[in-house]
Amino acid sequence: MAKPTVIEFPDGTVIPIVYEDRSILVLDKPAGWLIAPDDWYNTRRNFTLALRSSLENGDWWAKSRSLKFLQIIHRLDAETSGLLMCVKSPGAVNAYSALFEERRMKKVYYAVVEGPVPDDRWVRSDMLGPAVGRVGVFRVVREGGREAETEFRVLSREAGYTLVEASPASGRTHQIRLHLLASGCPVVGDELYGRSHPEGLALRAVELGFLDPFTKKPVRILAQTKEFLRQFGVRMKKVDAGSTPPMKD
Repeated sequence: MAKPTVIEFPDGTVIPIVYEDRSILVLDKPAGWLIAPDDWYNTRRNFTLALRSSLENGDWWAKSRSLKFLQIIHRLDAETSGLLMCVKSPGAVNAYSALFEERRMKKVYYAVVEGPVPDDRWVRSDMLGPAVGRVGVFRVVREGGREAETEFRVLSREAGYTLVEASPASGRTHQIRLHLLASGCPVVGDELYGRSHPEGLALRAVELGFLDPFTKKPVRILAQTKEFLRQFGVRMKKVDAGSTPPMKD
């Protein structure tokens, strides 16, 4: 029997498996799921806990792969959808974590923004720090913050909205959202730093690119974007169809 290409949680949430090789699974995380420690029970939508529970229960997606271990090695904001990398063995954790920590992982996001954008291409390198008296909220600071850099490129313009590609060099919390806010064009649906939208936050992780730390071969993984673009009423001349073919076991 073929290995399932999705993970289904007990509440009916379906998680597509976008890419798989010997060392990793890359999942398409839906918006609304928090990447938190698996012992954190303050939300019913703890993605880490749901994934661990499904694995330990021996659900077919895991059993068919003889999976005993799966660890998420980076984070996405709860309301951000898109590509999330998981490592399939303890021995691979450090190698893949280093790709993110040493900025050898290419990360690309799509953001739909409102307001005028500064240019067709621009870079922000504002430092970020916590907002005083607001837990989990951050802001641009002039000094004493953490360095952050994001490159932006306009992909298309619609009435009132602009589709922007964001490529963060660093991985600070809310980095893309804050750098776009500082640019005068906040992300649509950003309740924390702007205003709400019926479809939620218009931010999606759409690409991961890296050299496989074991084979040294280049890997490029793409997420589906068609539904995201439809949700927020933006278009592109060419829409990514999905990931590159997975490497064989």
